[in-house]
Amino acid sequence: MSHHGVSRSAPSGARGTARPATTAPQPNDGGTPRRYQRSLAFLAAGALAVPLLAGCGSDDEGSKPLAGQDIVPVARDAVAEGGILKIAVDAVPETLNTFQADADAGTTRVAQAVLPSMFTIDATGKPVRNPDYLESAKVIETEPRQVVLYKLDQQAVWSDGREIGAADFAAQWRALSGKDSAYWTARNAGYDRIAQIERGANDLEVRVTFDRPYADWKSLFSPLYPKDVMGTPDAFNDGARRKLTVTAGPFRVDKVDTAKKDVVLTRSPRWWGRPAKLDEIDLHAVDREKRASALAAGTVDVADIDASEAERISIAGREKGTGLPLQGAGKTSAKKLRSWALTLGMAEEKLPEGPKKLRRSIAKWLEQQHELRDFEVRKSLEPAFTQLALNGSEGPLADERVRRAVARALDRKALAKLVLTPLGLPAVPVGSHVALSGQAAYTDGSGAVGDLDTHEAQALLADAGWVAGGPVKTGGKAAGAEDQKKGDKGDQSDGGHDGQYIVGEDDKAHDKDTRDHQKDHAHGAPGAYAPKGTAAPRGAGAPAGPLAKDGKALSLRFVLPSGPGSETLQTVADQISKMLDKVGIVTEIHKVSDDSYFKDHVASGQYDLALYSWPSSAFPATDARPIYAKPVVAADGSLNVEQNYTRVGTDQVDQLFDQALGTLDEDEADGLLRKADSRIWAAAGSLPLYQRPQIVGARKELVNVGAFGFQTPVYQDMGFLKKGAKVSPSPSKG
Repeated sequence: MSHHGVSRSAPSGARGTARPATTAPQPNDGGTPRRYQRSLAFLAAGALAVPLLAGCGSDDEGSKPLAGQDIVPVARDAVAEGGILKIAVDAVPETLNTFQADADAGTTRVAQAVLPSMFTIDATGKPVRNPDYLESAKVIETEPRQVVLYKLDQQAVWSDGREIGAADFAAQWRALSGKDSAYWTARNAGYDRIAQIERGANDLEVRVTFDRPYADWKSLFSPLYPKDVMGTPDAFNDGARRKLTVTAGPFRVDKVDTAKKDVVLTRSPRWWGRPAKLDEIDLHAVDREKRASALAAGTVDVADIDASEAERISIAGREKGTGLPLQGAGKTSAKKLRSWALTLGMAEEKLPEGPKKLRRSIAKWLEQQHELRDFEVRKSLEPAFTQLALNGSEGPLADERVRRAVARALDRKALAKLVLTPLGLPAVPVGSHVALSGQAAYTDGSGAVGDLDTHEAQALLADAGWVAGGPVKTGGKAAGAEDQKKGDKGDQSDGGHDGQYIVGEDDKAHDKDTRDHQKDHAHGAPGAYAPKGTAAPRGAGAPAGPLAKDGKALSLRFVLPSGPGSETLQTVADQISKMLDKVGIVTEIHKVSDDSYFKDHVASGQYDLALYSWPSSAFPATDARPIYAKPVVAADGSLNVEQNYTRVGTDQVDQLFDQALGTLDEDEADGLLRKADSRIWAAAGSLPLYQRPQIVGARKELVNVGAFGFQTPVYQDMGFLKKGAKVSPSPSKG
């Protein structure tokens, strides 16, 4: 299920997210910037979890999202009253305060269900007024300063009966303004531009005056916490970590049970809007690799899943009770059981040896398949994109010509097809760093760096001094690729690093093993996985040998996560490596633990190439700026990169973001953002690849639940289909 959409948190590419104590967003699992929400899970889910100068797309190019919602939408009168909905999350949230550094996707889900948001996000990724809380909100003055007047719904009250009003807005502003370091905030973007907040003509009006124009003012006060939480540093830092006593949404927080791995939300008796259909929503923590089992066991009713789990559910739905009878599994021969299990999609490497263990394992699998017939797959595209990050701080990639050569060597269309076509989703490369198709600011700016052209890539490398077959000093290290670094604790085996292989090395003895391995594990994607030591065939027209300069071979260190959910990233990385090999760039792939991936490698700059994802924000002027801001040397000599983990930035890009943030003309702001995007493309520090797939397993009778795409979920409309009610096929299913 989708996150809110207004905020960006950590990158996704690994199960990790950097959480610097700054105001900007973070990458997201395959998984989010603006607040440091969206967890590491977003990073690793990667398939899991970046011109007006040169070529722009057509005017209507980004007029609609590439994929629609898949939530089985029905009118409220078709939703049954009552019931408990169990939703899988990656972990029990460490905090219920979305403005803290360790907030995650679970934190966001709770906030969406129990707290006010002045604006939510619609299906096109645009902020819209939330009528449950706001009668209106608009800019009423621009000179001498910008003033926004909020008119609150007269029924809007906190669960303790107190009216929502200016005191709550003011408390949140003071807590998040950045002026009081006693508040442990993860971000203050926008709140630091507010000069004062006061009551309007009556208690239902709130006047917010800015000391500088702020285009993204609709991003503020979503969510809004009561003054009880924001009023003091102690309450902010600790009071809302495990409980929210006062809320104002269709649900309230009943309890956080860490032992049972549950957050229990129950229908709020003080809610004035359309009443929640469900009695209760349970957010239950389930490991990513155990989601299909949890669905089959009834532990959860809906869960974000990966492609292999989606395939299990689809196969279960097609079986219709045919094939080997479940009750006969204990008496059937092991050979027949194994053969039938493989046709169902059970991974051969997971089948144990020995007839007894084999029978038990397959019988359990078959029981789960039987239960999975009650579920279906709902899919769309997440409001997030996976990118290839190029570390421009040192080594060969510090040269813009080498980065541009990498960009020209990539077939981004092929990479999008590799990930999305098997899922039946539109395989269109992402053309913007600041927006996705369907959002107003979207235009394909990739023309600023150029399309796939291996000859041009080779010319750029030659211009940068990298010569094919050039001399390499004996014992000299390859440029850009270091030996195992601190924090990369791969096991030593066979004289190398566990999980490390070099694409382009000539080792024909492994060719047959490699083909067999790929056939078994690629799920139809050629070259998905390559074991350590695998050789990649050099493409036609490739340089005669590895490129070299100053006695060093051109070799780039490609760091990847190795945990559950990272298979798609590894597949994509393998294909990227083969594309780069065709122009003479060798890549050394280092697989590291999920815990280490983002913190010890991406955020700290210990990589040449990396894959992770960023959420696409409805407020790119605020949220994208820190991701592409030019690094600045701090007073102590350290480099402040904000969320720009590629360390590639320019003054002009910063100025364009600042101008977009300071204009209240939306068309002008969008134009400035497109110019910024074109220049980000030209610098080639970040190469957007594809929009991340959003795959959800859901109980068939669930309605208004599933793959939300851009849109903020409407929790009060979720529920189970009323008996006898009919639903129309969702657009995404034809």
